[in-house]
Amino acid sequence: MENKMKMLAALTCLTGLTSCGGKQEVKESRPNIIYFLVDDMGFGDLSMCGQKSFKTPNIDRLAADGMFFTNHYTGTTVSGPSRACLMTGKHTGHTSVRGNQPGPQILRDDEATLALVLKEAGYATAVIGKWGIGHPVPLDDPQKKGFELSYGYLNMWHAHNCYPEFLYRNGVKEELPGNKLRLDGDGNNPWADMPEGTGVARQDARALYAPDLFEREALRFMEANRQKPFFLYYSLNLPHANNEAAPLGCETPGFDADIAAKDWPEVEKGFAQMMRIIDRQVGEIVAKLEELGLAENTVFMFASDNGPHQEGGHKMEFFDSNSLLRGMKRDMYEGGVRTPFIVKWPAQVQAGSRSNLLSAFWDVLPTFCDLAGVDTPEGVDGISLMPTLTGNGTHQQLHKYLYFEFYEEGGKQAVVSDNWKYVKLNVRQGKGTKPVRAELYNLADDRGEHVNVADRHPEIVKMMEGYVTEGHSPFPVVSLLEMDGKSTDMSHD
Repeated sequence: MENKMKMLAALTCLTGLTSCGGKQEVKESRPNIIYFLVDDMGFGDLSMCGQKSFKTPNIDRLAADGMFFTNHYTGTTVSGPSRACLMTGKHTGHTSVRGNQPGPQILRDDEATLALVLKEAGYATAVIGKWGIGHPVPLDDPQKKGFELSYGYLNMWHAHNCYPEFLYRNGVKEELPGNKLRLDGDGNNPWADMPEGTGVARQDARALYAPDLFEREALRFMEANRQKPFFLYYSLNLPHANNEAAPLGCETPGFDADIAAKDWPEVEKGFAQMMRIIDRQVGEIVAKLEELGLAENTVFMFASDNGPHQEGGHKMEFFDSNSLLRGMKRDMYEGGVRTPFIVKWPAQVQAGSRSNLLSAFWDVLPTFCDLAGVDTPEGVDGISLMPTLTGNGTHQQLHKYLYFEFYEEGGKQAVVSDNWKYVKLNVRQGKGTKPVRAELYNLADDRGEHVNVADRHPEIVKMMEGYVTEGHSPFPVVSLLEMDGKSTDMSHD
């Protein structure tokens, strides 16, 4: 702890926010932290990454003013377990949430989380938008995990609906009277057997668009806590589709004139509009920081929870959302688990900088601990990115490997080590399953994972198999490596 506080004091001096020479007193000035997480955005959905059909100028500017991590990975390839990795600093071989289903699986109350470590360090903490970690989710789960304010969706199926009949504030349901569920011809709820809140709303002049409510709440939180360090986990449920609203699942309040004029399917206009809403909100939150005089010493992070989706009628290829990468959401290929990661921190991070450091969601918690000047909890898999962020890359700890696992679609595992990527498919063995398939790719010259070179490098395969064994720990809810004769529902988000 003493070393952490010394480092924090040194960083404070470097920021120029206080005078650190002569007889003047050194005052601690810990940064505010905003982590802006979007839902199902692909690497190719940003104009800075090659998107041509629509522009994301505010996100592009965020990167121009900060650091762009070009080699950053999500927690895994679907929402719930990926967010669990982010919250706990653990990869999916160790998390208490390994999938969206089956239940029960939720974060343990005794686990350290981003919010708990920052709350204990004196930060105001809020999660606004989608929680969606595990199933079934207790109404007070975000509060138990350290968030003083939670507003939005609790379960992930509810978060499909951008016009929900209600949202939750600190575990208490708040009705949105203008939003009414679309019933069938007999007046029944077609989604009554699904988790609470699932469905499609009727949209009329009174309907309220949840992402608009989230932004309003976020701006209020920032203003209310301008005099103390705060952590805002802004978890927007865009550009995820409302799967239940297919074939028009990309729900928006309408289209900007230029998008409306495009000769695109309606659902793709909706997707482009969702990306524009995300970009506008990034710009408006940054503008609020500047208005409050907080921009200089606020760490603003931006990422997606997994790769691009193909749901609700949207076709991932329409906008080439995975760019040069192979695969999408639910794949262990790069398109499913890599995300653009941007960090803006004017007081410390060099504008326009880039890093190819191998990093992942589980590195965020140790980084936050360094930002707050507290010790990193034991048992995490992550490393702090602070040396890279502050230009001290020679002191940066490195990962030996990154490990991923996924329990759906026959069971999948993956390892990234240096420039090598190892993918195992069909690992959940049982009657009628396909044989296990192992693939090895050299990402240095094959980022698109086109050529399986496993047969050419048996020594690398052996090393990767060792990492797979080391990375996986048994999970009591469901087995990854064998079916045990059980029929398990692994239906997904």
